[in-house]
Amino acid sequence: MLSVKEMLEQSYGYLFEAELIDEIEEVGTYKEVPQGERLIEIGDYIKMMPLVLEGAIKILREDENGDELLLYFIEKSDTCAMTFSCCLGNKKSEIRAVAETDTKLLFIPVQQMDIWMSKYKSWQRYILDSYHIRMMELLETVDTLAFLRMDERLLKHLQDKAKVSHDDVIHTTHQDIAYDLHTSRVVVSRLLKQLEKEGKIEMHRNKIKVLEL
Repeated sequence: MLSVKEMLEQSYGYLFEAELIDEIEEVGTYKEVPQGERLIEIGDYIKMMPLVLEGAIKILREDENGDELLLYFIEKSDTCAMTFSCCLGNKKSEIRAVAETDTKLLFIPVQQMDIWMSKYKSWQRYILDSYHIRMMELLETVDTLAFLRMDERLLKHLQDKAKVSHDDVIHTTHQDIAYDLHTSRVVVSRLLKQLEKEGKIEMHRNKIKVLEL
């Protein structure tokens, strides 16, 4: 089993200098999170920012009726720019973060992140790049909602889940997919059958094999 330092070097060594890696290890709080656990809830004040060492997290928004919409995934070597923004602004979170797979994280105190922004150019670049990547993903989400048919949205969603889990077999339910796509289970079930007939997926009990990646 890898140590926290080894996981940091493996995930972030190409991004950060050795001195920053040492500081991250020193101040970070290591946590292992099982699939499905909520890491951040809407309305929380966020005092620490997660760095993903292994696994994946999905970021969701919620409307006034309590329905969720998947915004994007964050994976190994990623962080969530929205979390960083809430930390520095001492604002309540407007997103929900849920472990998509079993995930290993290192939580960094907000005050330390501010120090590193001026101390390390690599950290500053990492945060700014994270903002850019998340913005591009949000635009992709908007484009998907605006321009893709629901069956295309569904297939893209399954493909994205397969990519972040590095497994073409997705363990999920029709209801969970419906929550992510902000639609009904009946619609998801009908479209899954359609995609199976088209040879793009195979359906099994509580799991789906994505054939077209």
